[in-house]
Amino acid sequence: MRYDARASLRAAGELHYPDQHTCIGSATERQLASPAKRAGGWTRAVTPEQILRSFSTRAFKREKPDKPELMLQFIAQAHACQAPISFVQYWGKGLRSTLAAPELTCLDFLDSMMSRIIEIYKPGADFTLVFTDTHATLNGHTQASIHSYFQDLVLATRGRRFKTCLLSNLVSAAGLRPDETPERQVPPADLMAELRASAAKWFKGEGSAEEGAIRYFQANMLERKVMERAFPCSIFVTFNGSRLRSLFPDALPTFYMFSLRHGISDKPWFLPPDFTGRKPPLDEQSGALIRPALETRNGSAL
Repeated sequence: MRYDARASLRAAGELHYPDQHTCIGSATERQLASPAKRAGGWTRAVTPEQILRSFSTRAFKREKPDKPELMLQFIAQAHACQAPISFVQYWGKGLRSTLAAPELTCLDFLDSMMSRIIEIYKPGADFTLVFTDTHATLNGHTQASIHSYFQDLVLATRGRRFKTCLLSNLVSAAGLRPDETPERQVPPADLMAELRASAAKWFKGEGSAEEGAIRYFQANMLERKVMERAFPCSIFVTFNGSRLRSLFPDALPTFYMFSLRHGISDKPWFLPPDFTGRKPPLDEQSGALIRPALETRNGSAL
């Protein structure tokens, strides 16, 4: 029997789950909010809609998810088998060759989202970080720097609930032929403008920033098909906004989320090494917030 995600979404209404800080104060209230978990074990069933609402909250999502009905369908399939909810996300690389405070803060933030799920659903979540070594190579980083950064990522995830893999390995394993990827080779004008601006900041490879942007687009057209094959029933997570939707796996639902905390969408590998995402302090004279010069809504594509 096919799970009727459309009817379930209509019944559930808008996918909004208030923050615990504002709506769940006491231990008694927390127990009522998570009826699936009781002292002595998991005694009551939880629905796919409740699982979805546990992480699709203002705390994590920067905008409405793409293909919410398919997202609920995937959750329902996992729920029927009592399997973890599967998430997959690209993890990139900036100029540094080791992780710093922003990356570690980001991993903790992602881990806190998985904790929301396991609070009500015992199988929890299965979260794979796909390190985009192909993009790092395109951007002109040395193989030594790429290897160093990935090894640091692997070490950092050992104490957290993540799996890691290399995008280059997935591409090789997929073995896609050119005739299987009949995608356009040049991005549309609006997307090209955004990719060019990002390449101007981060592209250090051969050729101009525009050439780098086109190669990045072409790589993504292949890689999104690879991701569909490797993770056919996963929710694709991204720190980008929906303007870049055409770069992501078309057959997977997309969850647009913040990166370090609510209000910050910058990719952690592009942030200054000492940036932790804490709320900015107040200016002693004016009382205004002292904000760092960051693109806290849009970030960069590469």
